[in-house]
Amino acid sequence: MRAILLDEDDRLVLIKRIKSGQAPYWTTPGGGVEPTDVSLEAALRRELQEELGAEAERFAQVFLFTAPAGEGVSVQHFFVCRLLELREDAQSGPEFDDPSRGGYQLDRVTIGELPAVDLKPEGLTEFIASNKEALLSV
Repeated sequence: MRAILLDEDDRLVLIKRIKSGQAPYWTTPGGGVEPTDVSLEAALRRELQEELGAEAERFAQVFLFTAPAGEGVSVQHFFVCRLLELREDAQSGPEFDDPSRGGYQLDRVTIGELPAVDLKPEGLTEFIASNKEALLSV
């Protein structure tokens, strides 16, 4: 699950990924489902808390992205939601404890600025730009 997370100024809350030997790229916050998660939304709420120390509201699933992964398929469910609170000092999780995984920098970008960043997965920038009014109405 991934969040198209909008702040109070209608900016997207993104994570800038910095890895050694690679150009920086941006991604939306989120991650996988744990056995204790009772739903996709619950998993995303947990991921937002871990990655950003964030709470959000008004979750609506809006986009589905699939890509080959090994011998199967990776499926990412995208939800649009509104940021209520963000506390970077509350970030937790293995990605912050392992320097070999690279850097995770919080970034806020307007929808108009999206073409200037390398947002992953491919196609997400186009989806957001094409559906701007609907996404911002959440």
